[in-house]
Amino acid sequence: MSILSGKNILLGISGGIAAYKSIFLLRLFIKKGANVQVIMTPSAKDFVTPLTLSTLSNRPVLSEFFDKKNKNAVWNNHVDLGLWADLFIIAPATSNTLSKMASARADNLLLATYLSSKCPVYFAPAMDLDMHKNLANQENIKKLEDFGKKHIPVNSGFLASGLEGEGRMSEPQEIIDFISQDIKRELKLYNKNVMITAGPTYESIDAVRFIGNFSSGKMGFALAKTASKLGANVTLITGPSSENLIDDNIKIINVVTADQMFAEVKKHFSFSDISIMSAAVSDYKPKNTVNTKIKKENQNILSIELVENIDILKYLGLNKSKEQILVGFALETDNEIINAKSKISKKNLDAIVLNSLRDEGAGFGHDTNKISYINSRGLIKKFKLKSKDKVSVDIFIEIINDFYEKI
Repeated sequence: MSILSGKNILLGISGGIAAYKSIFLLRLFIKKGANVQVIMTPSAKDFVTPLTLSTLSNRPVLSEFFDKKNKNAVWNNHVDLGLWADLFIIAPATSNTLSKMASARADNLLLATYLSSKCPVYFAPAMDLDMHKNLANQENIKKLEDFGKKHIPVNSGFLASGLEGEGRMSEPQEIIDFISQDIKRELKLYNKNVMITAGPTYESIDAVRFIGNFSSGKMGFALAKTASKLGANVTLITGPSSENLIDDNIKIINVVTADQMFAEVKKHFSFSDISIMSAAVSDYKPKNTVNTKIKKENQNILSIELVENIDILKYLGLNKSKEQILVGFALETDNEIINAKSKISKKNLDAIVLNSLRDEGAGFGHDTNKISYINSRGLIKKFKLKSKDKVSVDIFIEIINDFYEKI
């Protein structure tokens, strides 16, 4: 999942040779999961066809306030368009369009929509070398920056005029990267490294049997998605789970046993600003395992000698720095609050997320969860039964309020 997924994007295209790049830019936005509405200036249609853009966006391309050839045409409301958009990107932004943007001239639908928009606006200039250098043009760019509009700088290279120098519109992937990074910088966990464990661990008895638990991994995966949406670089270390996730900001590491999970956690812990241990790690494992299937013998009762697995959470608590935030999970059946608070103290945690198996809809296997968040100062915040996606948001709000700035 991309930071642009689900965003409503207005893509404004003005009349310059670089308009051909907007086709590729549109395609990248669509691949990132964005909803894109293209608005063209009348002159932009001399460079790229509305048919191409409408096919890629799966929406009619807008250019006029209404279709003059159709007496029953619906008015293209620039105010509604501006309110619909989460982001407005004008690429290419020609010298003519920049001048009108800077002076609030609204002689076409694109400019009227720009003046009506309340969302962040990005503009990617494209023009010839000397046009770009012209002081009046540079003044317009500076004025738009002062207005809070986001300037995507030009590249240097071969230009349509045959000259070489500054003026080339940024490449589509560069524009995507610029916008994505700009959005992330506004997020609460921008550039923070978050490590999350999820799912169960399986401890082999023989070649086909294991000791495990009913954890699905859903809570950990939900936490990873929310951390990514908040701008974090996420490492998700997961035991066997049917959950699936594709996200540019999430690195998934699959493990099976507690020892494998511990090895990966140790490897990544020193780089983590926030670590959330939501995995249900097996407390015990067989002392000896068999590489073949143990055959059933009617006269024998199978006896398995167990040994303790390493306590991953306790290890992290003993080895964390003052700057690192460590959050554990506790699944309890009785004396829940007392046991959870004891775990905070014994394992040197900054906070713990408590769920009780006595709460209907909470715990393993459900799409919902009911939690209490307890920090190291003993403050308790209880939440109602919610989807695990919403629970993950609640958890991160509490972490950010406790350790970063208030939301």
